[in-house]
Amino acid sequence: MSTETRAALGEAAIGELRGRTKAFMDEHIYPNEEALSAGDEAAAALMRDLQARAKAMGMWAPHLPAEAGGMGIGFMPYVYMNELLGRSPHAPRAFGAQAPDSGNAEILWQFGTPEQRRRWMEPLVAGEITSCFSMTEPEVSGADPTNLQTRAVRDGDEWVINGHKWFTSGALKAAFAIVMCVTEPEQPPHGRMSQIIVPVDTPGFDIIRPVPVMGDTEGHHCEIRYRDARVPLTNVLGEPGGGFRIAQKRLGPGRIHHCMRWLGQSQRAFELMCEYSLQREVFGGPLAEKQTVQNWIADSYVEIQAARLLTLRAAEKIDAGDEARVEISAIKFFGAKVLHDVIDRAIQTHGARGVSGDTPLESMYRAARSARIYDGPDETHRMVVSRRILRSFREGAGWDFATL
Repeated sequence: MSTETRAALGEAAIGELRGRTKAFMDEHIYPNEEALSAGDEAAAALMRDLQARAKAMGMWAPHLPAEAGGMGIGFMPYVYMNELLGRSPHAPRAFGAQAPDSGNAEILWQFGTPEQRRRWMEPLVAGEITSCFSMTEPEVSGADPTNLQTRAVRDGDEWVINGHKWFTSGALKAAFAIVMCVTEPEQPPHGRMSQIIVPVDTPGFDIIRPVPVMGDTEGHHCEIRYRDARVPLTNVLGEPGGGFRIAQKRLGPGRIHHCMRWLGQSQRAFELMCEYSLQREVFGGPLAEKQTVQNWIADSYVEIQAARLLTLRAAEKIDAGDEARVEISAIKFFGAKVLHDVIDRAIQTHGARGVSGDTPLESMYRAARSARIYDGPDETHRMVVSRRILRSFREGAGWDFATL
């Protein structure tokens, strides 16, 4: 991080924010993880209590500016905060920053009309409703969204939407979906799509099933059919044909936040590995004295630090207005690998205990596998990195690793 950036952010302010976040996690999140995982009404009531506590502390919706109902801390402080929120799957919801609601609120704030903000964003930010983002389709590869087939056509003052989506996260409890669909089929590929707000009680919005997904015990990801679903033309977000531009505004920063939360998971697994290796006696001494375990600890430390610095570097570039396409793709596939490998080593260190429910490691491991797929598979992001670097060489510019 540059001296100028550190000065602008205020290290003391970020340190104080992280301190308050850590204290909340220690007091309210970690001790309640088992109860929050039950998924019953008692768990829901407990979450509402934690959310009220976060609001009372002025730590609600850290992803949004104050005028939108958030903390107003800015992008980079929220990046650092996410490193701590990622340590528990329950923390983002307790702070009003869970996906996909956080991303939907951000694009509603940036691109929504005053009426869209009043009707959808304000109750969403307040935690009164939840939402979903409907983009991925089973018939086409999610790695190439230019092939999305869901269509919305104008009929008078309405959009008529037909299509097939799946992995629409959060649909079961959502009040509305933001749907990515083709509205301008004659335009170039990246100008064909729009994002349209569809209330879930709209006739023709049909949830087929929750898709069974490894690591998801709540049926969080849904398959949906849109069958002549009609909504007003005014439900389009931004301008018709602007769906890809809105998606990029959402996905770039979103990947930063994912990677910072993965770092939180990796660091928690690392801590569990180190602590257990010092306690567990085997073959006449603690595991910590065994060379293999020492190697795992050393490798994990280096990989976590490398992923952390790569992620913060990408975040700085985005904060400065750069798209940071190479950096974002790099952290996406590298961060996902680090997440998996560190958790895997921690499980191996714990032996049979590691695959039991007595530690959070087994659930962390199951959830970590999806990180190599969502928000773009590793292979796509590797392709983006290599193609952009080779293009730079082809144009005679080479690649400067020190470019600010």
